[in-house]
Amino acid sequence: MELTVIIQQGEDGWITGQIEQIPAVISQGRTIEELKFMLRDALALYLETQQEMTAKAYQGQAYSRESFGQLNAA
Repeated sequence: MELTVIIQQGEDGWITGQIEQIPAVISQGRTIEELKFMLRDALALYLETQQEMTAKAYQGQAYSRESFGQLNAA
């Protein structure tokens, strides 16, 4: 799966971006390269937070975990 970034030029010189497939992941940068770096960092933080929230939701329950692997289109 390839992620898409929606990019907008702000009036203050900053470039803002949002991952289209995960709208909660938003960041900004002075250049497109910096924006993409910041979005990768924001995505990692988002996924880590989601993992922690899920672990709390399953706390005290019997469950198993298994690697899902890379997301590649079939």
